[in-house]
Amino acid sequence: MHPLLMQIGSLAIPSYGVLAAAGVLAALTLSHWSCGWVGIDPRHGWNAIVLGVFAAMSAERGLLIALNLSNLRVHPRWLLALALVHHPLLTGVGTGAGLAAVWVYGRWAKVGMRRLADALAAPVAAGMALEQIGCLLAGSDYGREAMSGRWGAVTYTSELAARWSGTPLGIPLVPVQGYAALGAGLVAVLSGIWLRRRGDTGEAAGVGLLGMGVVVFLTECLRDWEGRGVIYAGKLGAGMDAPQVAALLMVVGGALLMARWSDGEAGGSVGDA
Repeated sequence: MHPLLMQIGSLAIPSYGVLAAAGVLAALTLSHWSCGWVGIDPRHGWNAIVLGVFAAMSAERGLLIALNLSNLRVHPRWLLALALVHHPLLTGVGTGAGLAAVWVYGRWAKVGMRRLADALAAPVAAGMALEQIGCLLAGSDYGREAMSGRWGAVTYTSELAARWSGTPLGIPLVPVQGYAALGAGLVAVLSGIWLRRRGDTGEAAGVGLLGMGVVVFLTECLRDWEGRGVIYAGKLGAGMDAPQVAALLMVVGGALLMARWSDGEAGGSVGDA
């Protein structure tokens, strides 16, 4: 694949960075419409996404710096390479920090949290789809070794993929990042349809959370995290890894949101949190 999108003189522009930035821009653009559908000022959607992304990136990089502080003191240039590191533990910490930032902002701005969650469900899923395409191009978060001749397998040959993401070269791998991108894109479409038809009931957020939980759980079965570093705890109970445990919590949370919506519809109204 193509971890390096282009190079201008000595400036290298990585594919992952461009696609991740495109994902943020796509989420911001889509939130303009979704916020309007639930009666929220679009600036609240923009602010929540920007704060969530900033909090997630800050938490991830802060954790990396803390874990590698002794090495960074000896090799300070390595600080620039931290932006290229991807890891399930970092993703979990970043996601938690981002959600916390959005929640704090929603409470501070006095925006109904269920309405805000409804408005952000589809844009965030669309942004994640683009981010996973970036991972596919870069070779990061790569899949397990594919069976010989298996349809759809990807083989990386770029030394940059190995250097930046530790991607094995010359070995057919399951294109799990592509599967995750397709799944996230489908969740974005379903969440948007639900929101457009139902309005701010909490159901669109439930569909998004449940759907992304299913996507993460299934795709994690195809990723290869073994031997990726000491900061990953590996398998937890019942043979599941940390992202899969988080995915199950997402499924439960989404189901509870949808159940609350159903109960509220049956009873005539539901108060906004």
